Amino acid sequence: MTQNTRREPMPHPEPASHVHLAFHADHEPAITATLTGSEHAAARKVLLSHGFRDTAARARVMVLARIDREEPYYAARAAEDLAHHGYRATIEPALQEKIGTEWTWGDYPMPWLDRDEVREVSAAAQEIHDDIASGRLTVHLHAHDGWTTVVVGTHEDGSHVHLHGEDHLRQITGVYDTEAEAVAGFHRLFSVAVRPGPAPATDTERAAAAALRSAAAPASTPDTACPEQAAPEIVPAHATDRGDHEALLNAFLDAQGEWEKWRTWNDNCTYAVHESQTLRVEFDHEARHRSDIAWTVTAYESPVGERLWHATATVGTPVEIMSTFLDSLASENAWGDGPTPVTEKTIAEATRSLGDVGWTHTVNSHGITLTTPRPHPAGVRFDFLAAHPGPAWTLWSGNPDRPDWTIRLSPYTPAALLQDLTFALAHGEATRTPPPHPEPAPLSTQNVAPASPQRSTPSRRR
Repeated sequence: MTQNTRREPMPHPEPASHVHLAFHADHEPAITATLTGSEHAAARKVLLSHGFRDTAARARVMVLARIDREEPYYAARAAEDLAHHGYRATIEPALQEKIGTEWTWGDYPMPWLDRDEVREVSAAAQEIHDDIASGRLTVHLHAHDGWTTVVVGTHEDGSHVHLHGEDHLRQITGVYDTEAEAVAGFHRLFSVAVRPGPAPATDTERAAAAALRSAAAPASTPDTACPEQAAPEIVPAHATDRGDHEALLNAFLDAQGEWEKWRTWNDNCTYAVHESQTLRVEFDHEARHRSDIAWTVTAYESPVGERLWHATATVGTPVEIMSTFLDSLASENAWGDGPTPVTEKTIAEATRSLGDVGWTHTVNSHGITLTTPRPHPAGVRFDFLAAHPGPAWTLWSGNPDRPDWTIRLSPYTPAALLQDLTFALAHGEATRTPPPHPEPAPLSTQNVAPASPQRSTPSRRR
């Protein structure tokens, strides 16, 4: 006689990462994703692929804020992808209800499109918006054609485009071979309506920007209310905190009498323009993420001539590095000898100070890279395949796949200016206070799976 024994179910291991999705406390329909667990970095990559972005307000909190108000739809896709990769995702009930509700656009200008096709148009407009916000697409001029906004700009891949529309309806309407051709065509089409620089942000763009700047912080707990501050340390200039960029710009303008401050009715940007009208620095006050473009520098042959070279610097660039950049611009280094091709001599001159302090030199079919070893990694790369006007020189600090900051410069950037920047990387020092990083408390929410959509047709006017 055999004795029946009760077999206990095998325990399932707890996922190594948990993501909680909820509406942003202050900026609905934006959505926050709070990450906990030992493998949150891998889950973060999944969220990045679905449009979530980091926020400086809290560690391990990401925000999804779009210009097409489709956040619930993309949050549901992110939850499905997280589950596919083995991570646990919970969705707050209010968000789950929105995910399960279909709706239609009110007065949509292309009524022949079905819901999926409308999303395709919106996704393309979102990509254009993200390119502009990150600095990958530089807007030169804008105008109002009678009922919407039109702009002309240059993408970092070298394409020159005309854009028509706002928010979720923005589309590319023309592609040109040169910047001069694109700008001339824009002036021909819109004449006296043309205005310099980017157009003022729309209400939807401002709302998305506000959501991405911050995330609602939870109430303090005894473990996280007063984290202990670490003692300041001396670090290389490229590894320090970003500092106050706006104060740096104001100090530069106060000290340089040949530069004039200029602002349009759009308060998002400040321009510093050299009296020769051939050198312009643009500072974006609304740049949010560590990887967004905060500074754009452009040099021209003459006030109405072709662009000689240009550069961009991201939000995280330390003021010590940017101060060197601006001071070099104020000297004769900004113009150099005109649009001269990059040679071995140019590269050697630009990187000599890095070799002097022992940076590792690597050459492959794509270019030349110099890197410094840990604990404060940084690098300088020249791309052999870069074509004007795209970026050829890249300076960064941190992990090259996810740098703390990046400066990109076009091929004809003067070697003397590059020398100043690499010297600051090689020899500059600064004081940094390491920020505390308390571990977020585990969330005690019930796991909610995405529900099947419930069909309804409320007309929502945008």
